[in-house]
Amino acid sequence: MTAPASTAGQARSVPGASDPGFSPLLVMDAELAGPLPAVPGTGQPRRVWVLARLHSEPVGVGVFPAGPAGLTPSQLGALLWPAVREPVTARFGAAGLAAPGGLTGAGLRADPAAWPFLQRRAAALDAAPLISAVVCTRGRPAGLRTCLRALSQQEYPAFEVVVVDNAAADDVVRDLVVAGQGDPGQDGPPLRYVAEPRPGLSWARNAGIAAARGEIIAFLDDDEEPDRHWLAGLAAGFAHGDDIGCVSGLVVPARLDTPAQELFERLGGHCKGRGCSPAVFSGRGPQSPLYPLPPFGVGANMAFRRGALARIGGFDTALGAGTPTCAGEDTLALTLLLLSGYRVAYEPAALMRHDHREDLGGLRRQLHGYGVGLTAYYTALLRHRPAALAGLLRLIPAAAGYLLGGKGQASPGPAAAPVLPRGFRRQPWWMLTGPAAYLRSTARQSRATRRVHRC
Repeated sequence: MTAPASTAGQARSVPGASDPGFSPLLVMDAELAGPLPAVPGTGQPRRVWVLARLHSEPVGVGVFPAGPAGLTPSQLGALLWPAVREPVTARFGAAGLAAPGGLTGAGLRADPAAWPFLQRRAAALDAAPLISAVVCTRGRPAGLRTCLRALSQQEYPAFEVVVVDNAAADDVVRDLVVAGQGDPGQDGPPLRYVAEPRPGLSWARNAGIAAARGEIIAFLDDDEEPDRHWLAGLAAGFAHGDDIGCVSGLVVPARLDTPAQELFERLGGHCKGRGCSPAVFSGRGPQSPLYPLPPFGVGANMAFRRGALARIGGFDTALGAGTPTCAGEDTLALTLLLLSGYRVAYEPAALMRHDHREDLGGLRRQLHGYGVGLTAYYTALLRHRPAALAGLLRLIPAAAGYLLGGKGQASPGPAAAPVLPRGFRRQPWWMLTGPAAYLRSTARQSRATRRVHRC
């Protein structure tokens, strides 16, 4: 079975996103454990972005040209094979099977009853901890509807959904949630509404933590669509051990309809080259907890043990979207967990689809926020852990190489580095403003807290 993630690559009219040389990409899945899909023709050449999955587990990504007639399953298999040969060979070896010699249109023969990945998922579902899925939203009811619809289709036995309405200007979100609660006996997860008047993503996340009933608290945003196995993937990540404080997953594009969306993905997307390889991190490695590039996880797709969040005091309200720092609250939480002795698991099977910014102006503002948020994060880290200064000084050469070099690893796709439009090359300057933005935000959040307490 295939699960197209876009409307056949059809572009929508987006102001400021036009490019006469650009054509939308078809975003789609290809399940390798069965007949591969065909790429439908449109009468003109185009490109296709394919997420390859093996028994639903993400194993690789490829971007390919498709002619006017599209691609047959056999042609798609031949194009995909170089991108997935290594991970497929490893998974067949783990199952005690001989590695396939290639990928045809008929797909791969892999018995699900003896497949280690599916066995691990089944074990995680048998032990299924209660998970609270916290959706933080601010003024985007259309995206929230799509997100909640995807959450209602989760193949997971024990979860609730908490919608946190941040700095609401009206009752649209509340009414939407009330309408979605329906009759107590209907199918679907319990759905609850929480209002957080103080603007800022960290305020919203902390309100979600306070309202959540689960031992595991998962976070996603209102511009995302979780895969139906998202919660099962998170649960499998926590099964690595009781010291796993956080599990994060793969974030892929929901669509690539505009130049800005493709540019963001070619710059690394949300995972910055982390890709489809599972990993577990600790304070001892495999990379420094003070240098999260590529990231240990991202705020668009992460879940925490309640006790781990309590240990670090939740999210720093001076960081994140809706504040002068714009970002960094997720990175700080992960770093503090690692420094507190917890491990962090990256599970690509906890898959999330994200609606990237549609126009170049929105993308530039996003990248500006990331630059400000990075140095604001380091400022906050020194505030919370002053002893981290010595470790940060040792990382200066690596950070300088990152800034002066290739800006990190891009997502799979065309080998050529993307050409940045004018106004996108100011990252070092944006970073210089991060410390002041954090101090300004700290004062602002203190005032916001006093106003709420007076009310």
